[in-house]
Parts: sequence; structure tokens; C-alpha cells
Amino acid sequence: MSPYTPDERAYANEVARFLRKEVDPRSRQIEEEDAIPEELMKLARDMGLFGLTIPEQYGGSGLTLRGKCAIEEVMGTTNYGFATVIGNHTGISTAGIVALGNDAQKQKYLPKMASGEWVGTFALTEPSAGSSPADMRTTALKKSDRYILNGEKIYITNSGIANVFTVMAITDKSKGIKGISAFIVERNFKGFSVGKNELKMGMHGCTTAPLAFTDCEVPAENLLGGEGLGYVQAMKTLTSGRVTVAARSCGIMDHLINRSIDYMKVRVQGGKKLAEHQGLQWMLADMSVQRDAARGLTYRAIDVLMRGERGTMEASAAKLFATEALGKVADAAVQIHGGMGYMREAGIETTFRDARIVRIYEGSSEIQRNIIGGLLLK
Repeated sequence: MSPYTPDERAYANEVARFLRKEVDPRSRQIEEEDAIPEELMKLARDMGLFGLTIPEQYGGSGLTLRGKCAIEEVMGTTNYGFATVIGNHTGISTAGIVALGNDAQKQKYLPKMASGEWVGTFALTEPSAGSSPADMRTTALKKSDRYILNGEKIYITNSGIANVFTVMAITDKSKGIKGISAFIVERNFKGFSVGKNELKMGMHGCTTAPLAFTDCEVPAENLLGGEGLGYVQAMKTLTSGRVTVAARSCGIMDHLINRSIDYMKVRVQGGKKLAEHQGLQWMLADMSVQRDAARGLTYRAIDVLMRGERGTMEASAAKLFATEALGKVADAAVQIHGGMGYMREAGIETTFRDARIVRIYEGSSEIQRNIIGGLLLK
């Protein structure tokens, strides 16, 4: 049963209409140019999509995790690059400021982030510290009224267009992960630079680039929540983020299943429509069951987190199953479409490539299994 309220469903339907009208017709352009057209970014700002999870007092819509997941499901049915730009900004990139920011920080950053004037991103991953934050090497040394950051980050989503970076750095190496702190870094800060946009297998339109900190000067007032709170907040942020990834994966599966149904009803092979071939009916049935099971785990995680419980196990289970299921459904959709599924014209191969990343980012499938196994053995 859907956990969404009537208001949340109505808002999601409104967003879905926007996606059909404004995003879908531009999807091929986004794919080929590897950029979101500025006219579409403006429409998204006017629609209020950049402020989905920012509190109303700062100009946002103030959606809860549940409301965000309702939007993520419909976002899964449209261009993945666009969905990621919005999802990353309204998820892990604003969560730290909303949760840990003091009033001055919120007043300075959240209104502009809610309007879309400033785009946010979240910088945790490093060359030697992706799935293992304990191996982080970026440091932040307190010096008078500022922190001096040195190090690098990689694979940072939205970095090509971001103005506000929530950056994790070590303030006390002797404390391990408890010595990791969070900082708000602005694009124009001295000693900070954003590298070249990486070419990716999928997720075109959403920029991904490395970051470099060379004696980067960050005002002390840009420390988020106090020293040592960075890792704790990062884990809370990733827990919620994993549920939204699961929700979006369910939406992508909806899209692939509906496309497959439509194709099977019109494509004729061997003198009869594909829909009449029992083997393909079975394949479609398996796709549907995978999607429905993923949705059940996702809704369970939403319910647990909305009750204020920790929800680590439930979030990891939802993320693990939904993203693995999406991989199977995407592969089956290409198979059902046959040669057409392999051709760029149909768009199925695009979704197939896009879908591959969800088993890697915000905690790979292997990390989710480690989390689940570790909690079971406690």
C-alpha cells in the first residue's frame, strides 16, 4: 500500500505532468549534449523543484522524506540526468545544511538554494576513500578565524554547476571517523578548484568532476554543526539518500515495464504479437514482481524513517534490492525490444546505461550487504 498522502500524490502528479511536457521532449538533446539546457533549468526553478526539501521559512516546499520519495518515483520515469541534478541538490546536498546549519548559515544559503539560484552538491568520495570514509585524506586545519583545507574529492555529482559544496574533511585524525567534520565551501573560495567534467557511461546531463583543495581558506563560521559531526551527519544523509535512490529505481522500473508492455502489444514476430508469446509473458511477469518487491521494501524503509527510527537496516535493504532489481528489469527490457532495444533511437539502451550507476553510488551493493550482515550479527 502506498505510504503517500493525497497531497503528496497530487504534487507528484503535478511534477509528472511537468516532466512529460518539458523534460521528455528535451531528453535526446540532454543525452547528446551532456548538459541540461538553461531554458529547462529556468523552468525547473519556476516550478520550485530546487526547493523541494528546504523548509518553507527559507523559500522551499518543506517536503518530508516521504514526500521526496513520491517525487523521486515520478522522476524515475524521465531523463535520468535531469532527475539526478534535482535529486542530488534536494537530497544529500541540502540535507546537511538543513540538519546542522545554524540560523545564519541557513539564512545565507537555503533561500538561494531553494530558488535554484545556487545549486548544491555533497563532497565525500576520494580516490582512496569511496566506500571507506575512514581512509579519508582531505584535512581541515584551524588557523585563527578560518580552516585551511587540503586534499581532493572525486566523482562529485553536480560539481560542474554547483555554487555550494558540503565538504567532509578531517579535523582530528586521532579520532578516526569521529574526527571528520563538515564544511560549507563556496565555489569562489581561495584555493578551491573544480576539475573537468568527466565523461560517463550514463547519467548524461548531470556533471561529475573532481575537486581540489590547495590551502583552501574556509571561514570558521562555515563549519557545519561543530567539529566531529561530519561523519555522523553524512551517514544519516546517506541513509535517507539510499531510500530515495530505491524510490527512483522503482520509478525507472515502472517506465521500463510500461515501455515493454506497449512494445509487446504491437510488435509482431512469427505471425503473432510478442504479447502472445508465453516466454515473454513470463519475462514481463518477473519484471513486475521485481518492481513490486522493491517497492514494498522501499515503503517499509520510508515508514520506519518517518517514525523517527534509525532505519539503517531497512534503508540498506531497500537500496540493495531495488537497485539490483532495476539491473535485471533494464536488461530484460532490452531483450524484449530485441534489436530495437539496442538502438539509441528507442531510448531503452539509454535507460539501461543510466540504471547501472545506482548499484554503485550512495553506497555500493557490496557495502549494503556489509551493513545488513553486520547488523544481523550484532
